[in-house]
Amino acid sequence: MADQTLIHDDIKLYTTAEKFYLEPTINPTEIMVIDRVSGESCVKNFNEVKIPIPPNAYKPVCGFLGTIKLISGHYLIVAKYRICMGKINGHDIYQLAGHEIIPFSRSNTHLTSKQIDENSTYERMVSSALQTPGIYFSYGYDLTHTAQRLHSVSADFHKMSMSSRAEPRFLWNGFVLKDYAHAQFARFALPLVQGFVSIKHISVGGHQMALSVVSRRAVTRAGTRLFMRGVDAEGHVANFVETEQIVERGGERCSFVQTRGSIPLFWTQYPNLKYKPSMSLSPQDHVAAYTRHLRDQQQRYGSQVLVNLIDQRGKEEALEQGYRACVAAAALPGVRYEPFDFHAECRGMRYDRLRVLTDRIHHEQTEFGYFLSRGGTVLLRQSGVFRTNCVDCLDRTNVLQSELARRQLVEFLRSRQLVQDGLPDHVMAVFREIWADHADMISTQYSGTGALKTDYTRTGKRTALGALKDGVNSLTRYYKNNFCDGFRQDATDLFLGNYVVSEGEGHTAVCPLERRRDWKYITFPSVLLVATAMFCASALLPAEYGPRALLQLLLCGAAAAAALLAVLQNGPTYVDWPRLHAGGLAAARAAAAAPSL
Repeated sequence: MADQTLIHDDIKLYTTAEKFYLEPTINPTEIMVIDRVSGESCVKNFNEVKIPIPPNAYKPVCGFLGTIKLISGHYLIVAKYRICMGKINGHDIYQLAGHEIIPFSRSNTHLTSKQIDENSTYERMVSSALQTPGIYFSYGYDLTHTAQRLHSVSADFHKMSMSSRAEPRFLWNGFVLKDYAHAQFARFALPLVQGFVSIKHISVGGHQMALSVVSRRAVTRAGTRLFMRGVDAEGHVANFVETEQIVERGGERCSFVQTRGSIPLFWTQYPNLKYKPSMSLSPQDHVAAYTRHLRDQQQRYGSQVLVNLIDQRGKEEALEQGYRACVAAAALPGVRYEPFDFHAECRGMRYDRLRVLTDRIHHEQTEFGYFLSRGGTVLLRQSGVFRTNCVDCLDRTNVLQSELARRQLVEFLRSRQLVQDGLPDHVMAVFREIWADHADMISTQYSGTGALKTDYTRTGKRTALGALKDGVNSLTRYYKNNFCDGFRQDATDLFLGNYVVSEGEGHTAVCPLERRRDWKYITFPSVLLVATAMFCASALLPAEYGPRALLQLLLCGAAAAAALLAVLQNGPTYVDWPRLHAGGLAAARAAAAAPSL
């Protein structure tokens, strides 16, 4: 008999003028039917449904991901392609490698030309959200929960469908699956997580084992680097990621969990064409939001060590002082603040100095321990986590998290008498590869580029070549954060349901995709382009270098400089701002008027 908690893996999608039929490929006993006119969905017994088209007229898909309403109506979202990453607890884990969104409506004749254009933009946003690297799923393993959480629930929990029991914080397609929570859809609704999964097989002392890292990005305050910072009133922080390192050896499973997330204060850092935009602290009640965040974290994970890696001098200083003051004011038991000025301590590529920090928190890593089970028996539980942050919770954060994970792996192998002190070279190489790939994936999702400082994560050394690569990534981040991230933020907000398309949008209701530019948007860049071209022409192709040519050169240079200054002074005008996100340009203007850090 088939396991009723497992999800159908391979599906035949039949599309007729009136309905979608989703038929499991292997031993079908049920069929999901979606009415394209009414939008109603149901699951029927296989023998009760007669599909009115030939049996070979189907499209193979590998998962039903949900539906979403856009201007033209509802759309079916399915997974088309997948890449197998390996197995965790005996279940295959896949990365989403291709999707398709299919309109319920058979034509757009009911829309105006303007609505068709806007609907096309929404379609591109949904596709962009699903094309973001690092979306994973499994038909039998619950990727939204840690091993410890899965061993801390009742037996009835495991009888629920995977979409129903999924952790809402990490269910990436929770919004598009909201209409399919009923038990009848249990074996069709396929949960997604965004983050990172890597599964490698290693041999230590003749013992074969699997080393996995699973990261889960939270859906709350999800978004891009400069448009999503800090905390909200409910205590949700930007770029919150739960990272679990799993070791499977025979019947044993070892799990070590860490978290990262934006500094839990009300702060912003909107792009404005400057390489490092100023940060602004809001006058809101930071302590209340911080307290909500930490109490939630304690309830979920136990004791907390807040490792803050930002600079304690310069532009980041006020943010560090605000965090420190907030921790002191709340005075929550079971919470300790551990500041470490990463850049100052590791100046000159002295990343070995990180040992100063890891030695300071070593006793707490020992005290928190890790989760360990053998068969169905729980032998150890993790009693606390390290919550690490830098400004972006990417580069410096990943360096420290990888070091803590390495120490935990060594401790587990030492307890099994498989190593004495450190990891064997071949294991260390695999470990570094996993954590460097992890850094790049999480960074790409949040900032648009791979991580910085991964040369240290991959090799254990900081190199000049690595520093050069970091420079290239930093410039790429600058471009994407200023000129591309508005669309990426909108795509995330649309897919996660932070923005819902209204009825009649673009016709009887205003569509937020409409963008109005003032005269400065075209004028200053045009003057800059023309003046720069004339300056170069005057410098390279003069008839003769006389007073007139020099005067022309001077005037063109002055015009170019003035135009460049005007562009920089009006930086927010040229930024690609989100159009669906509530803050938008109004928030940027408010942030520009606020005191800078």
